[in-house]
Amino acid sequence: MKKRQVVLKIGRSSSTSSSVIRNVRYGECQKNHAANIGGYAVDGCREFMASSAEGTTGALTCAACGCHRNFHRREVETEEVCEYTPPNSS
Repeated sequence: MKKRQVVLKIGRSSSTSSSVIRNVRYGECQKNHAANIGGYAVDGCREFMASSAEGTTGALTCAACGCHRNFHRREVETEEVCEYTPPNSS
């Protein structure tokens, strides 16, 4: 599941502005299913897939393994885009 978050930063001068684009992806499940007996075992789920639509409680539950989204490794890709407009020369 990929999410996209856009943050717009306006520079102090009117000629520059930049925006930061963050793509969030949830990778493999890291829940230890054998923690209560002192062992270590993961279920092998490779990627988070929401079990229902965004904005519902089921969006936080993985359709493949049934774990909460917090048990999946979070990967954030950040990209900053800068735009420059030269000031008007008078």
